[in-house]
Amino acid sequence: MSSTTVVKPPARRASRSGSPRRAWTTERIIFTTLNTTFLVLLATLMIYPLLNTLAISLNDGMDAVRGGIGIWPRVFSLKNYEVVLNMDSIYQAFVMSVLKTVVVVATNLLFTSMLAYALSRKEFIFRRPITLIFVLTLYFDAGLIPNYLLIKDLGMLNSFQAYWVPTIISAFNLIILRTYMKSIPDEITESARIDGAGEFRTWWQIIMPLCKPVLAVVGLFVAVGSWNAWLDTLLYNSGDPALTTLQYELQKLLASSMNAGANSANTAANAASVGSGGQLTTPIALRSAITMVAAVPILLVYPFLQKHFVSGLMIGSVKG
Repeated sequence: MSSTTVVKPPARRASRSGSPRRAWTTERIIFTTLNTTFLVLLATLMIYPLLNTLAISLNDGMDAVRGGIGIWPRVFSLKNYEVVLNMDSIYQAFVMSVLKTVVVVATNLLFTSMLAYALSRKEFIFRRPITLIFVLTLYFDAGLIPNYLLIKDLGMLNSFQAYWVPTIISAFNLIILRTYMKSIPDEITESARIDGAGEFRTWWQIIMPLCKPVLAVVGLFVAVGSWNAWLDTLLYNSGDPALTTLQYELQKLLASSMNAGANSANTAANAASVGSGGQLTTPIALRSAITMVAAVPILLVYPFLQKHFVSGLMIGSVKG
């Protein structure tokens, strides 16, 4: 009986991490080079406006009028930030803005996720018409005046309720949460019902923990929108100084600065001379300082939500 010898093909060399090495072909080199170059250019385009705004905010106001400032201040000065931080009401407005943002995010996530869970259940026969009604609100809006009259008729003028009650449900966030919840396997909720869990317990203890990534995404959207809003303060709560927000106070400071600059006759008087010490600041420099002060809280929060931001947004877009 003759024996045969089986010759095995040489095994591919593995890298130290255990995965096989990929050959650096010409196509791969070209793709990697072009991809890296494109991403570097894109990152530069994204970060340059932020660095330029920071440089202008740290530059002397009169010198900033000349222009030509890149990513480094030409004449370093903290006068712009001194003017902003010396506002009498800025710290109270900052506290109110933080409280407003926290309440708006909490209530929006709570009520929108409850509605999204109901609309994601196949056994809810009215889910399609109710979803259609909310989608229509994304295309048709009553307008600013009807919204103001509604808040007035509800007796919420000059009250904290005017900040969070109109934002309890967001149609756009509702669609995102509903889409994400529909991607959760039905077996998970069925097993919870077999164990005796009701709808509320299933939503709170099963669905909500699984929705942490998309909740972080929606929470970031709501937080940024609430933090940057100043029109609601102007329309509904401008009559109560205790309800003023940071963005509204900064907007008033910028408006007064630009009006002072527009009414001046020469370059020296063209500066908005707010503050003391003989140093002047200009609207362009003050605007940059205001932008940085308003953006710092969001920049501090975003790194903690970044890992959930991408995963939640991608997973929620898989299944419609």
